[in-house]
Amino acid sequence: MLEYLKLENVGPAPAMEVEFAPRVNLITGDNGLGKSFLLDTAWWVFSAAWPAEVNPAMTTGLVARPRDRSRSSIIRFRTHSADEKVDSEGTYSRRDEAWTDRESFSMTPCLVVYAHADGSFSVWDVVRNGWMRKGNGGMLSSKPPYVFTESEVWDGLKGVVDGRVVPACNGLLRDWSSWIKAKDVQSKAMAQALRTLSPDWEHGDRLEPGSPMRVTVDDARDIPSIQTSHAGTVPILHASSGIRRVVALAYVLTWAWSEYRIAADLRGVEAVRQVTLLFDEVESHLHPRWQRSILKALRDVGKELLDGAELQLIASTHSPLVLASAEPWFDPKQDAWFDLDLDGDPPEAKLSRRPYTPRGTPGAWLTSEAFDLATERGSIEAERAILRARELLKQSDASVDEVMEVHKELRRVLPDVDRFWVRWNAFVEDRGGTP
Repeated sequence: MLEYLKLENVGPAPAMEVEFAPRVNLITGDNGLGKSFLLDTAWWVFSAAWPAEVNPAMTTGLVARPRDRSRSSIIRFRTHSADEKVDSEGTYSRRDEAWTDRESFSMTPCLVVYAHADGSFSVWDVVRNGWMRKGNGGMLSSKPPYVFTESEVWDGLKGVVDGRVVPACNGLLRDWSSWIKAKDVQSKAMAQALRTLSPDWEHGDRLEPGSPMRVTVDDARDIPSIQTSHAGTVPILHASSGIRRVVALAYVLTWAWSEYRIAADLRGVEAVRQVTLLFDEVESHLHPRWQRSILKALRDVGKELLDGAELQLIASTHSPLVLASAEPWFDPKQDAWFDLDLDGDPPEAKLSRRPYTPRGTPGAWLTSEAFDLATERGSIEAERAILRARELLKQSDASVDEVMEVHKELRRVLPDVDRFWVRWNAFVEDRGGTP
């Protein structure tokens, strides 16, 4: 797992340092402060490659560059496996416009899956992508990690072996269809992954695989399907963006773990029991019901899907529901919450580990350090009216006209059930106004 990360002269701040927890790590912060960059860097720590460097079709995961080219740029990190802790670092070469060569990296025995916010995925593991001896000369050689655009997750990824273009991955549509037909271990694993990642609520649908089906006479593929209680069996191509997102995650986890175990068996090495899952915008496309359950599902996916492997999750989120959903089980010894915020003059991005204190409701989380809203109201107009009203509440000499002007604005933007009315109406009456 990734235990420690320190950035100097690279990314959105002059320096950034973080010690990750062994189980669940949540990262919050405004847009543009570096959440995705932290995940990109965590991926680079294991793979020594930036996603867009491996697959030029990627629109995210670009190669990190120095903030100030006149100074050194360094990424220091510590990884921790069952056997040892290893401290390493990478430096940026201005002459080569590249980061440290892979040979200087210690190979962490693990599997790493990175779910990007745009639906693309990256996969690296020490068996298939680590350095191996090649030929009688004992030269070191490695294969690049697997970096999928969103379409390649579904349609397959090509690779080159001995100068020939071959399928590196068949893609979700072909693999899942063949797994279902064969009724093999991957089919069962995929079904288990979908059940684990489905929201668990009364009278709600759980994601269950249906039989492969043809969609049109011109498409010869057998398309996997999802069973639903309200629409029957639906081809996965016709499913919603949220369901497709969850299905893609289930597929990549199933495929990555399966291929990793197969590779370990073919090479006669022992498969490790450590998985690191990086997840950017974990709530992307998901209904609030799913947002409320996805974090616990990801926490448990190692036990449910990956043969009990130890799983470390590092995820970014903009959702107060995701943060609130962790309240029943969050353990500071195993889990951590980090927040990116602007600090200083001039303001710069600063990463802080915040104490995770249960707040009870998503609205209360909106006004926490995670999101920094002045109130939990949904509209800017309502928030401004509330703040103006609060200022009047502090004034002992507020005029009736001024109070009624604010009262009129509150009536326009707040519903009758808003709890602020109890305090405000008493104030209006005290000033001689009519609520």
